Amino acid sequence: MIRKKGILVVSFGTTHINTLQSCIGSCEDSIKRFFPDYEVRRAFTSGIVIKRLKEKYGMRVDSVGQALARMKADGFNEVIVQPLHIIPGIEYEEVGKIAEEYAGRGAFGKIVLGKPALHDYDDYAAAVNALKEQLTVPEKGHAVLLMAHGTAHFANACYCELQMVLKYNRLDGVYVATVEGYPAIEDIIPLLKSRSIKSVTLMPFMLVAGDHATNDMVGTGGGSWSSILKREGFAVDAYMHGLGENTAFQDIYIKHIKDMQLQVNATV
Repeated sequence: MIRKKGILVVSFGTTHINTLQSCIGSCEDSIKRFFPDYEVRRAFTSGIVIKRLKEKYGMRVDSVGQALARMKADGFNEVIVQPLHIIPGIEYEEVGKIAEEYAGRGAFGKIVLGKPALHDYDDYAAAVNALKEQLTVPEKGHAVLLMAHGTAHFANACYCELQMVLKYNRLDGVYVATVEGYPAIEDIIPLLKSRSIKSVTLMPFMLVAGDHATNDMVGTGGGSWSSILKREGFAVDAYMHGLGENTAFQDIYIKHIKDMQLQVNATV
């Protein structure tokens, strides 16, 4: 029997169309090139993003459950669910629960869940090397501040490990802060001052340079990171590109799919 094989690429999603293509679409295109024997499909976890894309652009994107139901109806035997999430937090766990539900029903011959970008040490090392392709080592008095999402989930500790790997790779001038976790921008500012930093380049450590980047990072409101840093006396500029544009970062997801492919083949 011919196995119909698919890869479901899952992300939070974005309503920024250009960023959707340059980051999410670019990751999907890379996956298609590396896995020509698989049909690649898309799902978003954000119901709000799905709703807004349909209302504003007439674009239909499935939720994870809808996408898997469609793949079942279309006769797929083997499915690799690959999230484009950065850490194994709440969103990633929710995707895992849905995949487990379909596995429990026996809906597919085989369904497996790939790892997020930051899972084991090799991923952190690869992520830092990918950043090196986008950034130059900050000169004395200058810092690069990565805006991560952050979470109340214990996986927020992933950002602390990332900071240590940056340090061990002699990128002492690159710092990580979060929008919704620890450390926050207020925690980083005293550290920057203690190290005589005068200027800061802001960069999203997120798959897309979407709402958080345009509003929380460089927005004109007083609560944006750019505004806060300027009030504290720093010169500020920004690098407005999501990680999804970085082919070296895409390779992390490619590796995780290859790992799942080996797992599936070992049990078929």
